[in-house]
Amino acid sequence: MKRTKLLWKLFFSMLKIGLFTFGGGYAMIALIENEFVTKKKWIGKEEFLDMVAISESTPGPLAINGATYIGYKIAGVLGAAAATIAVCIPSFVIIYAISLFFDEFLEFTYAAYAFRGIQVCVIYLILSAGWKMFREMKKTAFHLVIFSLTLLFMVAFSIFAVDFSSIFYILISAAAGVACYLIASLREKGRNRSK
Repeated sequence: MKRTKLLWKLFFSMLKIGLFTFGGGYAMIALIENEFVTKKKWIGKEEFLDMVAISESTPGPLAINGATYIGYKIAGVLGAAAATIAVCIPSFVIIYAISLFFDEFLEFTYAAYAFRGIQVCVIYLILSAGWKMFREMKKTAFHLVIFSLTLLFMVAFSIFAVDFSSIFYILISAAAGVACYLIASLREKGRNRSK
């Protein structure tokens, strides 16, 4: 009974997040953090940052990967299924309803104005999530260098219209992290041998 109640709580939390989030997974990050880290305290801040990194690095949409991760963490396989289905339902229903009246929808001027307003809100949600994650990130020299270089290249490539996929930023950062770890472990082994 307790497990069923937990599954329903998880389902409705994800349904609410899916229903009120426009702009995809990045806009959803702030709401997920607020719901599961701040309010319910089902996952910690460190684990939330790991969840975002894993969700971004694995194939598929960030929102679905994040929902699956959180669902699995909280209630196992059934939790993963419940969270994933719940986060997908609102998008599916809204897109299906729009597709039925697509031509009429495009001609509806209030819808166009509404989407312009939503765009501003989405930018705020993405920046808010990014700022929170930056504040909670460990400020080691390695993290700050990776962050600064990524930001610098993203801005430069945007200004000069260079086509560079965000996947490459993730892969390069992951390779740098692995390289630093290997170098640190080799140094540690060297120190232990010299003692």
